[in-house]
Amino acid sequence: MYNKSASQIKIFAAKNLPGVPFSTAIVLGSGLGGFPEKFKGSPYLDYSEIEGFAASTAPGHKGRLYFLQIAGRGVYCFSGRVHFYEGKGIDKVVFPVRVMGLAGVTGLFLSNAAGGINKTFKPGELMLIKDHINFIPNPLVGANDPALGVRFPDMTTAYDAVYREYAKIIARDIGITLREGVYVGVTGPSYETPAEIEAYRRMGADAVGMSTVPEVIAARHAGIRVAAVSLIANAAAGLNETPLSEEEVIEAGRKAADMFGVFAEKMLSAINGAISL
Repeated sequence: MYNKSASQIKIFAAKNLPGVPFSTAIVLGSGLGGFPEKFKGSPYLDYSEIEGFAASTAPGHKGRLYFLQIAGRGVYCFSGRVHFYEGKGIDKVVFPVRVMGLAGVTGLFLSNAAGGINKTFKPGELMLIKDHINFIPNPLVGANDPALGVRFPDMTTAYDAVYREYAKIIARDIGITLREGVYVGVTGPSYETPAEIEAYRRMGADAVGMSTVPEVIAARHAGIRVAAVSLIANAAAGLNETPLSEEEVIEAGRKAADMFGVFAEKMLSAINGAISL
């Protein structure tokens, strides 16, 4: 099924953007789905049109695959993702990543909205993920398909060091604050308790969210290089004076849309090799 979906995507790309090479992809997190609007008239497929894809039910996730052209090169732009808490199973969460690998993607840029655990981080800032702690089921459990990757992929450098340097240079050049830290992935959908947040802090986590980590594992399994950022949407439980809510997350994404758009476009151009840093 992965091959069939990959072929469908490649055929659509060749038909709508002939001669444009595609080797890079981006996944947009909660509240950040407006990024494709920077590229007016870009062709897209609804997830419901792609073999094997599951529809996203999370707020702020459109469920569309856009085919963007940035600096003369193609980018698969996934506006929305499936989360484990939606109940579709971990295989559906990482299905798009596995399809990307078979479609020729070699570089992946992931984004999400997260709660800040590090007290020095402010809502509206971006955090470059340097490592993660995982409390979401591992998508590699079960029989391994060697066509997708090796049985025991190394996760020592899950977040590509070169891509992280790109991100730091771009942030400095465009004048934005880019924090760096460890992301802890949890299942949700309930927000964390203050006691859990304190435990994660003591473990070394700087931000918490309900996505991304399974995609990173699947991408590294497939040999795809990864960069990822979190939009700090709010302070995590026990550090926030108001109750946590999905509306707060979406609003944080809306406010950060322009900043994120500039950063993401330059980041994708760097990953694609379209600009030198």
